[in-house]
Amino acid sequence: MEGLVERPGHSRWRSLLWSKVEGTQVLEIGVGTGQNFSYYPPDVAVTAIDLSGAMLKRAEARAGEMGLSLRLRQMDAQRLRFEDNSFDTVVASFVFCSVPDPVRGLAEARRVCRPGGKVVLLEHVLSANRVLARLMNLANPVAVWAAREHINRRTVEGVTRSGLAVQEVTELALGIVKLVEARKKTPPR
Repeated sequence: MEGLVERPGHSRWRSLLWSKVEGTQVLEIGVGTGQNFSYYPPDVAVTAIDLSGAMLKRAEARAGEMGLSLRLRQMDAQRLRFEDNSFDTVVASFVFCSVPDPVRGLAEARRVCRPGGKVVLLEHVLSANRVLARLMNLANPVAVWAAREHINRRTVEGVTRSGLAVQEVTELALGIVKLVEARKKTPPR
């Protein structure tokens, strides 16, 4: 299924996503089969999670073939089993379209990110173009049925609602694919 949607543009987008990583402790939410492995920056310790044990087995095999050393854990993005402030950067690509409560999952990403740390997302979102948005809303039930993905989410708004501070949004394709960079606010002293 991933092969059907992994278009040539995705490689550029994944490279851009991982170029935004800061620090050495990184969490990847929704690792799937390891599509991002070849984009991991050197000298970072990556912990990667996925809800699906079957996906993690495939990711583990791929990591072995590539000689990667990383921690793979089965976990729900809405209930991360990590201490507060554990990671410098939290990364996800095309994940929050399938998380049942995306704001809750984003709030968890914020919780485990260190103060001043970064959350970087590559997501497809509802278009601002009214005609395209209407088509996306009409097609959404089919997308949910076929791939368990909501193609009409307002992810940038969800990032803000989760308590993260949106820093930059880069439009990548027709206003429906965006790179969202956000920060965990530093508590006042």
